[in-house]
Amino acid sequence: MKKKIFGYLIFICLLFLAVSSVLFNFNKEKSTNKKVILAEVAHTIFYAPMYVAIEKDYFKDYGIDIDLILTNGADKVTASLLSGDADIGLCGSEATIYVYNSHEKDYLKTFSQLTQKDGTFIVSRKKIKDFKLSDLVGKTIIGGRAAGMPEMTLEYALKQNNINPRKDVNIDTSIAFAAMSGAFIGGQGDFVTLFEPTASQVEKQGYGYIVESVGKLGGIVPYTSFSARNSYIKGNKEIIKNFDLAIRKGLQYLHNHSNEDVARVIKKQFSNTSLKELENAIAKYREIDVWPKSTNFSKESFNHLQDIMIDYKELNKKVDYDKLTYKIK
Repeated sequence: MKKKIFGYLIFICLLFLAVSSVLFNFNKEKSTNKKVILAEVAHTIFYAPMYVAIEKDYFKDYGIDIDLILTNGADKVTASLLSGDADIGLCGSEATIYVYNSHEKDYLKTFSQLTQKDGTFIVSRKKIKDFKLSDLVGKTIIGGRAAGMPEMTLEYALKQNNINPRKDVNIDTSIAFAAMSGAFIGGQGDFVTLFEPTASQVEKQGYGYIVESVGKLGGIVPYTSFSARNSYIKGNKEIIKNFDLAIRKGLQYLHNHSNEDVARVIKKQFSNTSLKELENAIAKYREIDVWPKSTNFSKESFNHLQDIMIDYKELNKKVDYDKLTYKIK
């Protein structure tokens, strides 16, 4: 009997040691991951490939622990990068140009692209059958921050359709990005531009109707991309490379799986949005081809972005592509 008890005790001890060893090795392995503070300009289904990379642990697979923080507006993302409060930022690439032209010594460089078209939808207060951009003439549209990508792309789309955005339409740029839907619901403006899922939620609540996609009108442009300070990139080339690989895997998953599959993966990121709403939003974005097949940040799309900025009179001359981009090797 004593031998049996002794044998049980030895078995329990060995089992405890084995479990402890596994846990120790797991924690040890986990602790070797590099923490990266990632500032996103908005929390929207538009950035689904990034959320896939987070939820599928692609970043962890490449030795990175992501600390995701929301800093509404490209100007806020830029400020967090320059202050060192964030390591990598996700926002419009126009931010890198503004920083560079302000003669910042440790300026920002873009190294990876996430979206290739505008992700906003025009929401009307009234139901309009067979909407045309000319329906905006003489109306007020809440368009986002002046000189931000959503507002500049909207103006570009209007000009491409022979509408003068400064005379024919009243674009309200006074309302902060995070407050746009609330202002519209509160009675301001005839139209508003919103990302998903906010646009569909406003429609579902009966406050408006989605009538058009700005992305469909604005063409291919490096709309949102990842950037970091030049000094951070130089000192963390392996992190930058692995970060990009994780995003690539997120894009691959999205392009190779159904809307339902993607919705289920990112559901945790949007706890107040139903799976059906997520599926519908992903379908809308997929329909207008907002997600690139690769994270490569092309010279052509960067120059198109600068054409939009020059047309907007926010830029006098183009900045050299090689100055503001980092080629991952």
